[in-house]
Amino acid sequence: MIDRPGLADFLRRRRALLRPADVGLPEGVRRRTPGLRRDEVAQLAGISTDYYARLEQQRGSHPSEPVVAGLARALRSTLDERDHLFHLAGLTPPPRRASGHVRPGLISLADRLTDVPVCLCTDLNEIVWQNALAVALMGDQRRPGEKHRSVVWRWFTDPEVRRGMPEEDWAHHSAAHVSDLRATYARRAGEPDITGLVEDLLARSAEFRDLWERHEVAVRHKDRKRFLHPEVGEVDVSCETLLTPDADLKLLAYFPTEGTDAKDKLDLLRVIGTQDLHPSP
Repeated sequence: MIDRPGLADFLRRRRALLRPADVGLPEGVRRRTPGLRRDEVAQLAGISTDYYARLEQQRGSHPSEPVVAGLARALRSTLDERDHLFHLAGLTPPPRRASGHVRPGLISLADRLTDVPVCLCTDLNEIVWQNALAVALMGDQRRPGEKHRSVVWRWFTDPEVRRGMPEEDWAHHSAAHVSDLRATYARRAGEPDITGLVEDLLARSAEFRDLWERHEVAVRHKDRKRFLHPEVGEVDVSCETLLTPDADLKLLAYFPTEGTDAKDKLDLLRVIGTQDLHPSP
């Protein structure tokens, strides 16, 4: 059962403890009370301000697992605090391994990389956090509530996703996605989320089946990618991957490739930001 008073109290108290700088937001105008505003927490969690307000007022519908996970990230919760938040919402906390929960310290590190696109994702390539420049470059890649939130799933099942990259690069990225997923599949053999993703991809995509049968394995630590942006054109970047000790979370940083105009284009994207210039695939 959901503990509405406890949930509301926990959300209010956690929100009051955070400063805008803690979550990568500007201080802005003078605030009436300490802490973040409701709309700021809602934005960070990927939910509406009205829905978040109802949670703090002990009203509204029962929050789903993706919503609670988003709130835990927005409020920079530790794993213990995240589990407590799930219990208050009447939900079973996800396993601590490969759960998609991002430790506050990792987000703080990512927040400081303001001049390059940065994403945090799980070992299933589920994007759980992006900085503003990453959203401006590739659109909002988070997919709360979907059965498969993996970028790999969308790459092999949604043709629109590939239009953001040159066609001559598709074969390389397909092979890299599958070989990286192979490594995760072996490391986490038998776990339901990775097994379900692979089984559904095998049933859905002939291209994935062909690549999977090759049994090629390679954890992707770095790669070169070209994004096709509707406003600034082709952006050539070098992607560096940093793994957490358990290898269940990855920080992806996209640096401008030397010898290209990518830096100038990224600087421009920082100015135009996330205006309606790049609809999410």
